[in-house]
Amino acid sequence: MNKPADPVKPEEAKGPWWRVGMMWLVVGGPLIVVLACAATLTLALKFPDPVLDVRQDASADVRQSPSDVPALKARNHAATGGQ
Repeated sequence: MNKPADPVKPEEAKGPWWRVGMMWLVVGGPLIVVLACAATLTLALKFPDPVLDVRQDASADVRQSPSDVPALKARNHAATGGQ
């Protein structure tokens, strides 16, 4: 009869946890995402987008086609809160 194979034993710890390659594979992806999020947040807070004044852009509405009228009415309604 054949002798059953020994179950696979985990490797013995050969050093500190940060030298295990699988640990960096599991932790590395989320760590990169957290660092990218922090960098994006820093840039967003340091260089915010300027607030556009709708009244300054009124001159751009001079060249409108008749098909733009419903969209412009909806935009103005949303910008003024329905007033």
